[in-house]
Amino acid sequence: MKVLIVKTSSMGDVIHTFPAVEDALRNRPDISFDWCVEEAFAGIVALHPAIKSIHKVAIRRWRKKLFDGGIWREMADLRRVLRASRYDLVIDAQGLLKSALVAIQAGAPVAGFDRSSAREPSATLFYDRKFAVPRDLHAIERTRRQFGLALGYQPDLSMLGSGIVPPVGGLAGIEGRTAFLLHGTSREDKKWPVENWIETARQLADRQFTPVVTWSNEAEKKVAEAIAASVPRAALVAKSPLADVAAILGHSTLVIGADTGLTHLASAFGLTTVAIFLATEPGLTGPRGQHASTLLAPAGGKVTPVEVVAEAERLLTLRSNAPT
Repeated sequence: MKVLIVKTSSMGDVIHTFPAVEDALRNRPDISFDWCVEEAFAGIVALHPAIKSIHKVAIRRWRKKLFDGGIWREMADLRRVLRASRYDLVIDAQGLLKSALVAIQAGAPVAGFDRSSAREPSATLFYDRKFAVPRDLHAIERTRRQFGLALGYQPDLSMLGSGIVPPVGGLAGIEGRTAFLLHGTSREDKKWPVENWIETARQLADRQFTPVVTWSNEAEKKVAEAIAASVPRAALVAKSPLADVAAILGHSTLVIGADTGLTHLASAFGLTTVAIFLATEPGLTGPRGQHASTLLAPAGGKVTPVEVVAEAERLLTLRSNAPT
């Protein structure tokens, strides 16, 4: 059975889908999976060894140039390739109108959430098979249940695995324990103050960690440089392709991150991960993993560097004492 997954974005949403793929591989070894994803996140999908083909979309870019003939040719090429792939089923794991419109381009039956479960009920107009999955569940569990209903099995929710491993690589010239500090995030209200990152880096350096920082834009560069300038032990990594950042991240001892896609990736790699949530509720979309935890700022309160480092030490101690 040949199945196409449509989960185009964001990075965290893509990563949240991997456990559902793992369920399916255990329960339906007859299935092969392809994936349709935003071009920026194709490298993340490629981390899963079971994904055969990756079809790239560029919805964000296409929207800006709808009257460009080249854009229409790209969309036509996607439709042609999807139809030529002859899928038995398409699973729209996103539940949005944009993902539903992508899903139907394959010309195969489309499975998705029902009207009460989809994030955008209008998307269900394009589904052939619709399933009810409570919206108050974590995104990972929702997707696992959806795949089980679409493919005819009951997922074992007592297990959680992503099936991905870090790319080969790491941070050259650095020995010992590293702590990747993921300070960058898409919204201002999600950002932890730079002075807190600096203090956290100092405390980690005092504990013989090498703090690692990088950036993806000019605003993040200023933060990364401020951390590196204040903590001589810190390693400053220049702006790099996502695959290179994933390789460095995946070989870190500890990851401390804001509410951002790379924090979810760290958790999916099975790394010791502390997520700092300031403006969003982690209950439905926060990182999940055996060695991950989330610190949520209380109403009107703050998350302090002391709390973050203490939580990191707690997780590291639990990990070191866990039976092998």
